[in-house]
Amino acid sequence: MAGRDDSEGAPGKERPATTRAASEGRDSGTPAQSAVDARSPARTGGAARNGREPCPPEVAEQLRQVDRLRRTGRYASALAQVRALAEAHPRLGIVLMELAMTLGIWGGAPAEALPWFERVLELAPGHRTTRLHRALCLARLGRHAEAVADFDALVDGGYRKALVLHMKRAESLEALGQDARAEQDWTLALAEDRDNPWLLQQRAAVRARLGMHAEALEDLSAALAPQQGADIDPELLHERGLLRAKLGDGDGARADFQAGLSALRRGDPDSLRDALSSAIQALDAP
Repeated sequence: MAGRDDSEGAPGKERPATTRAASEGRDSGTPAQSAVDARSPARTGGAARNGREPCPPEVAEQLRQVDRLRRTGRYASALAQVRALAEAHPRLGIVLMELAMTLGIWGGAPAEALPWFERVLELAPGHRTTRLHRALCLARLGRHAEAVADFDALVDGGYRKALVLHMKRAESLEALGQDARAEQDWTLALAEDRDNPWLLQQRAAVRARLGMHAEALEDLSAALAPQQGADIDPELLHERGLLRAKLGDGDGARADFQAGLSALRRGDPDSLRDALSSAIQALDAP
């Protein structure tokens, strides 16, 4: 079973990544990077760090087995094994973290994962990767105010994954109706991944809601600029056309809507075709 890792970062520049759902990202082979680091030979012994007990080599080997099971689609076996480890080692943070990751990422069960992230933070309050994943769980559960509080603490602490933090905090801020702060976070995310079309699209949407129509138009134009041929995104063209129409540029809007219809490919939703056609009809209406 392939899991999802919200901590991986912003979607890339491929056309399918311009949908909002892509912001969560797909697992790229490091679903629990802190756990992988902790299982390396250099980190399986020695004194406890940051309130965490050292991981014995035999437990580290069992955690590697759990990881192999997850990666080969044997989720139930992986979950059973890591649950048994958690029962045997209830104060070993890395084991509890792997259980939380297994449930939250590979199992897609944030409500079940959240208490385990909480337990890790009770053992190691300063473990920032756990705080990040708790924030992601809270956001997925719709508890955005709590998620933002965790994201704020991580940003203030200079956590290394600045792109992820700003991107995910922006999404939670939008859910809370705090568009002005969200616009700032999208801008900070773009500073980390300049010219990413998906990030530009997200900032454009917020800017449009804030009445910053000219700035939103610039963002969408920047997102479309490098796209050619089959890579042209009709969704971006539709959004830019709507902005142009709002700004009184009927000819530019029509050109975008028509180009969007021409750019549609197999797999694009019928609703997008309908929206483009309806937008052209609206321009023709007296």
